[in-house]
Amino acid sequence: MDLLARRQRLPEVMDQPGLDPTAHRRALDGLARVNAVSRTAMAVWRALNRALGRPQRLRLLDVACGGGDVTIALWSLARRAGVQAQIKGIDISGLAIERAREKAECERASVRFEQGDVLTGRLEGGYDVVMSSLFLHHLDDSDAVRLLRTMAAASPGLLIIDDLIRSPTGYLLALLGTRLLSRSRVVHVDGPRSVRSAFSTTEVAELARQAALGSVRIQRRWPSRWMLTARPA
Repeated sequence: MDLLARRQRLPEVMDQPGLDPTAHRRALDGLARVNAVSRTAMAVWRALNRALGRPQRLRLLDVACGGGDVTIALWSLARRAGVQAQIKGIDISGLAIERAREKAECERASVRFEQGDVLTGRLEGGYDVVMSSLFLHHLDDSDAVRLLRTMAAASPGLLIIDDLIRSPTGYLLALLGTRLLSRSRVVHVDGPRSVRSAFSTTEVAELARQAALGSVRIQRRWPSRWMLTARPA
């Protein structure tokens, strides 16, 4: 498909400041279902266990956490594994943080959520893992490199990025999957746009090189996603 040959950063509805709060909440809940079917939290959990060797204690930061579904799912996985976990999510959207806190309270999850802009401020350090899911494709190349550097500085241990692959398969999955998993028009529009805005694995490798991440591993995973793990130290 010619429209996927090059990356096209398209404005996503959920990023617009005038979005109706009810529509925004429905979109966040729709994305939570997409993440659940994509097994995002489990993929991150397995990646950090491979890299850190089943830690007994864990400090994890989820950057651009959205509605907090992945963050809370990681806390649940850690609890089931007997890991003493301190987990925090940050996002620029106040409504997303409000929704994440509601979910955490409903599930009695001991997860902190704070509002913050990772592109303009620094992240506190000392985390074992700093991760982000479905955020990098929102950024231009220079901001993506800056984000990777900022995240790496906050964790000498492990950096994990999970995002979409720009491909015909990914585009078709986004068209179909968003309609099967959500009634939100925002999700229906933003899903395919996200794929068109996404990086290829080759492009991600170049961003990692520019960010000087050190030892980097990029793997494809189902469904039409890639996961980057890096050991900044």
